Amino acid sequence: MSCEVSWFSALCDDDYEFLGAPDPLLQSSFAHCRNIALTAEAAGYDNLLLPSGYGLGIDSVAFAAAIAPLLRRMRLLLAVRVGEMWPPQLARQLATIDQMLGGRLTVNIISSEMPGETLASGPRYRRTVEVMQILNRLLSGEPVDHQGEAYRLKLDPPRIARTVARRPPLYFGGLSEDAREAAAEACDVYLMWPDTMAAVGEIVRDLTARAASRGRKLRFGYRVHVVVRETEREARAAAERLLSRLDAETGEAIRNRSLDATSVGVRRQSELRENAAQDGYVEDNLWTGIGRARSGCGAAIVGDPDQVLAKLEAYRALGIEAFILSGYPHAAEADLFARHVLPRLDHGPLFV
Repeated sequence: MSCEVSWFSALCDDDYEFLGAPDPLLQSSFAHCRNIALTAEAAGYDNLLLPSGYGLGIDSVAFAAAIAPLLRRMRLLLAVRVGEMWPPQLARQLATIDQMLGGRLTVNIISSEMPGETLASGPRYRRTVEVMQILNRLLSGEPVDHQGEAYRLKLDPPRIARTVARRPPLYFGGLSEDAREAAAEACDVYLMWPDTMAAVGEIVRDLTARAASRGRKLRFGYRVHVVVRETEREARAAAERLLSRLDAETGEAIRNRSLDATSVGVRRQSELRENAAQDGYVEDNLWTGIGRARSGCGAAIVGDPDQVLAKLEAYRALGIEAFILSGYPHAAEADLFARHVLPRLDHGPLFV
């Protein structure tokens, strides 16, 4: 079975040559992120994550609508912060972009708060489940009669939702108990951040069982950075070069500025760094140094083409069917991975 291989368009001011050292030429803009997207499509990637952050970068929904007419083959994985959005309006936006893409839209659900709002984990994830349930019906062209804790809606779907053969699948991640329950209840693809092989296997088993208890089946995705070079020595040197201009105070400030800086998933990324060897590797070819300069996804697969391919294949053996990859600078690393590894992977869209 093939796997889906996605790249990452740095909409959230997250592109560097040296981590923690902003470069005006790599700052998020339509032109820069368009270049990453077109590079990824030309290189043969199956999908492209368009991330979303409240305080950083440019808007993911607006960017998706702008880039969609420029793409001929590649899918978009559009991240939406659902706490900030009214579900019927979001459904209409997603249906419109999906039509522009000819049915190639996929959606990354982020269980966000409203900017300035503090909502406990339980109510926030219950609200997110309601949003996913509402979107699943509206984007399937079905009427909604939803009487929930957060939303009370009775309405027909937007007409445009009926013009695409299938609804966009929902990708969703989160490591907390509330997040795992939400995933088992309503998403199609459960996404996880980097972790040890043993931990990845445990998460797949746990979420599989939770979904099965509801009569559902999940698919699994893995978000990780990559640093691939012709030799392992060159790859490790390239990884260390990324951190060569980073000081501890700058790294801490970058990690703390994210609205999810205290989440269970972010804490787990910190634990991986703390448990890593002195060189930053927590297990073979999994380097946690990259997390010193970013919140969230904080580790990279580092190695030569054979090592990187073997690591990805090991994840696939655990049940991972979708990879969301990134590297620094994003366009350059997308090209390196596409030349060295991508042709050797049996890959294609997760949903056809």
